[in-house]
Amino acid sequence: MICCGIDEAGRGPLAGPVYAACVVLDSAHPIDGLADSKQLSEKKRDTLAIAIKHYAVAWAIASATVQEIDRLNILQASLLAMQRAVAQLSFLPDLALVDGNQIPQLNCPARAIVNGDSLIPEISAASILAKTARDDEMMRLHQLFPLYGFDRHKGYPTQKHLMALQAYGACEIHRQSFAPVKAAIASDRTDSR
Repeated sequence: MICCGIDEAGRGPLAGPVYAACVVLDSAHPIDGLADSKQLSEKKRDTLAIAIKHYAVAWAIASATVQEIDRLNILQASLLAMQRAVAQLSFLPDLALVDGNQIPQLNCPARAIVNGDSLIPEISAASILAKTARDDEMMRLHQLFPLYGFDRHKGYPTQKHLMALQAYGACEIHRQSFAPVKAAIASDRTDSR
């Protein structure tokens, strides 16, 4: 049976796209050290991402834009990114194992597994690919919007990010449907009157 693991990265940030990945591991080439990406150092994630891309039978990474997040909501945008990742595979898996308690619409059977990124190697691998791809994108976006510190916090609502949001207002990659961004936009409108 061919199983793929699916996970997302970037549901909590106030800025940037949400990413998802799906991975089909090769039992003949196990990868040591797979774990929930949040439990790994950046260096370890980067090393594992290279190994996953090299040894996996198949892998794919996809995203949903900030505009899709604002239009659909973050849960639906995350599911859309997952759906897109699976659609990029050159074959249909027999079963998709999805981290969490929600399942995207797929053309194959799927099972949601809470904490799957800590329990299932395929989901751990997907977690790592989604996280490293999103982090790379946030580093790229930092070059375009250097005032916000995306290179450090990757869009998450840290104190420095919230202070930058208050000082400079929202930029085009901020999620306008998220409360702190809404508040910054409202404050900006009030200040400009």
